Amino acid sequence: MIKLENVVKKYSSESQIGPINLEIEDGGLNSIIGPNGAGKSTTLLMIGRLLEMDAGRISVGDMDVCSCSSEVLAKNLSILRQENNFTSKLTVKQLVSFGRYPYSKGRLTKEDMEIIEKYIGFLELRGLENRYLDELSGGQRQRAYVAMVLAQDTKYVLLDEPLNNLDVARSVSMMKYLRKACDELGRTILLVIHDINFAAGFSDRILAMKNGQVILQGRVDEVMDSKTLSEIFETDIKVFDSPFGKVAIYT
Repeated sequence: MIKLENVVKKYSSESQIGPINLEIEDGGLNSIIGPNGAGKSTTLLMIGRLLEMDAGRISVGDMDVCSCSSEVLAKNLSILRQENNFTSKLTVKQLVSFGRYPYSKGRLTKEDMEIIEKYIGFLELRGLENRYLDELSGGQRQRAYVAMVLAQDTKYVLLDEPLNNLDVARSVSMMKYLRKACDELGRTILLVIHDINFAAGFSDRILAMKNGQVILQGRVDEVMDSKTLSEIFETDIKVFDSPFGKVAIYT
């Protein structure tokens, strides 16, 4: 379980995120939605210990995120930021191999290589493993980053806007990979996402944030409600039942 207790991040006397109290059960795909400035990415980065909180406690599994060692944390929780600064003169295989660093410390074993190959295959990157990142399309590059994170072999995976700069087809493809990682690999994935319909179509649970607070958390059918979404995003949104599930349309 991921648990946040009275978590606060202060930016000024007038601006803060929280206090956030939140429990995310193990297993499945969890999406954080909400308008810009709601605190979605800030919350994710605090869970991943990439951003210091000013008050509260965060636990992942049985670990206190603030007090556990970096080595222990890296074997239980992995995170992919929205912006990555990896050099473009890395190959796909080299990038994915970084996911093994908590175990190999840069000295890759036979087991590490087998895991790297596993996730290259899982993200359908065969034939691209020796290509440089700057030779890839945006969708291919994003798959390589996700393969790196999954190769870290953590139970908990945090993703900050993994659909950023992807077209519709590549976004659908990415969400299918993440759904598969939950269903077949038993991962607990928490991601920040802007598209309500992608969240509804692939998630087990949705968390809605507004003004630095988690204002709603539940199953897709509990969150996908016209009145609820209109209040969260402060615009008219209509939710309809379709053969593929609930669909939100901006009006």
